[in-house]
Amino acid sequence: MEPNADKLRGLRITSLDDEDDDETELPNQPLPASTVTVAAAASGYDDEDEDEEAEVMLGFLEKPKHPGLLLRHLFPSKAGGIPAWLDPVNLPTGNSSCCGFCGEPLHFVLQIYAPIESNAAAFHRTLFMFMCPSMACLHRDQHEQWTRNQGNPRRSVRVFRCQLPRTNVFYSSEPPSRNNSDKPLCAGAALCHWCGTWKGDKICGGCKKSRYCSEKHQALHWRSGHKNDCLQIINSSEASSSVLPAVGKVPARTSWPEYQIAIDDEVDLDSDGCDEDSSKSLVMQKHGKPDDTMQSWMDQFEADADNQCWAYFQERISRAPEQVLRYCRDPNVKPLWALSAGRPSNPDIPSCSYCKGPLCYEFQIMPQLLYYFGVRNEPNSLDWATIVVYTCQGSCDQNISYKEEFAWVQLYPTSISRP
Repeated sequence: MEPNADKLRGLRITSLDDEDDDETELPNQPLPASTVTVAAAASGYDDEDEDEEAEVMLGFLEKPKHPGLLLRHLFPSKAGGIPAWLDPVNLPTGNSSCCGFCGEPLHFVLQIYAPIESNAAAFHRTLFMFMCPSMACLHRDQHEQWTRNQGNPRRSVRVFRCQLPRTNVFYSSEPPSRNNSDKPLCAGAALCHWCGTWKGDKICGGCKKSRYCSEKHQALHWRSGHKNDCLQIINSSEASSSVLPAVGKVPARTSWPEYQIAIDDEVDLDSDGCDEDSSKSLVMQKHGKPDDTMQSWMDQFEADADNQCWAYFQERISRAPEQVLRYCRDPNVKPLWALSAGRPSNPDIPSCSYCKGPLCYEFQIMPQLLYYFGVRNEPNSLDWATIVVYTCQGSCDQNISYKEEFAWVQLYPTSISRP
């Protein structure tokens, strides 16, 4: 395992071992060994891969005990809310911040603090994921990834890697004390007053104070009340000293709920977490319980050849059904695929856009994340089987603050379409 694994584990704020002892555990009925072996082969794993289980770390969501724990100078791993940008000044702009299909600003999904001890340029290193909330755009994204476009393919899921050496202009070279005395060395760029996510490079023509990442967010802010606030600022004799609401106070409807990410080794977790039916429902659902349509699909799926791959997937997930993230940068570890269909072959994974070196699997997000984000179980709501992220194997440093990495979207069979 890469040395950064220990750092990731050490950065968790609350270990699962700290949970209440009276938590109810569901009974477990593990798959027979023969079934798991066949399923592992169908899913792309072989017998040697079983030895890699100890290398995989799982991410779990929990409400932050204090919002201050998620500020950027504490290098958090978090999901939802607004990003804690590592480089707070040189943010992604232009098309990088927008969906390649509908053109709307992307929503922040999560970030993972994943430094690489052996790479001095990556002493601090964070991966950021963003996504368009439109399922229609995700369908188009899933189709686009098969084109093997070596240029600039349109995407609705984007992942950025940012890394800094220990000595930099943004943070102290000493570790944070976490006693409320920690402060960043400089302020960040002005952010959009509506979403709090992207750089606010557009200014309100009236008050000259509100900033926006897009015309859409300016219009939404205007209709939500800035129309009156703007006039008050203009008419105020103290307009020059007027202070707008803090960027962190973003309207709840513009972002997903905020959580901190706690990390644990998969091998350390009790494999008696839940039975087959429980794990299946936990992974497949989007809103607590699978509906009749989903159940019908599951019944049909039992007779499909993909059942072997799904059996292995659900057996692994059943060990920790609430996992929303799987992380391992070891080149010998493969992603955990839910389906045989919709997986990339080696030629489908591009080279690094910056150094032209190979990409390697680093992490994937699981469908259970949608439950925590409150995504409703409706026909056109956001959904996926898994989204796998590949990053530059050398974590290259090309004097670009935010380098875009590659995400592979795997959708459920009703959504899979390959040209």
